[in-house]
Amino acid sequence: MPRGHLTYEDRRKIAEGLAGKLPYAEIARRLGRPRSTIGREIARNGGPHGYHAARAQQAAEWRARRRPNPPSAAPASADVDGRDPQAVRELEERLTARFGGIPTMAARVMACLFVSDTGHMTVAELTERLGVSPASISKGVGWLEQVGLVKRERDNRRERYTIDADVWYRAWLVGMRSMTLWADTVRDGVDVLGAHTPAGIRLRTASRFFDLISSDMAQAAEHYRRTFSGDGGRPQGQESTW
Repeated sequence: MPRGHLTYEDRRKIAEGLAGKLPYAEIARRLGRPRSTIGREIARNGGPHGYHAARAQQAAEWRARRRPNPPSAAPASADVDGRDPQAVRELEERLTARFGGIPTMAARVMACLFVSDTGHMTVAELTERLGVSPASISKGVGWLEQVGLVKRERDNRRERYTIDADVWYRAWLVGMRSMTLWADTVRDGVDVLGAHTPAGIRLRTASRFFDLISSDMAQAAEHYRRTFSGDGGRPQGQESTW
């Protein structure tokens, strides 16, 4: 059975198992963890009826910060830039948890690319890094590619998936399209329900809200495009202080 701390993904699966009324032993079997580990995790985080993955993850992070620092490890425990690999992985998990509205595997891929210095990785590299199957990576990458959050590049015979400084601009555009779809849908709802009915009035108000939000988001995106002009995310006319 694997050792080490439970990840956010483990905690999410625990919460799903409890919601499905699975016994602790079955949850432990699915995660490949000892039943005692699962029992302690649930007991210290609200019990079977009060367990929430996000809160349990935050509690674990808080406990980790309170632990005394271990003795200095050998140089091999750090990467070439002196970073703590465990800290990097924990950062990836926190980013994954914060990418709301994105499928879990897509969020894990995005977090992994985002913290890499190169900003690009092959399917094989992502598979090794995340410990999942190539099919799972392809599914996550496919979603990100479909909405424009990663780009596919060919390197000889290998395909690399890339994330760059404009990713947040493209993510913003995805949000704008979502707002536009909401506005169109509720506007159609007004015609269906009647403009002067209580439900129709409610939807008309919602339509105005989404129209306003879409307009504000479009202006913000254009402001970003003009201010950050492909210079790696630094405003025009400003020297980097990094």
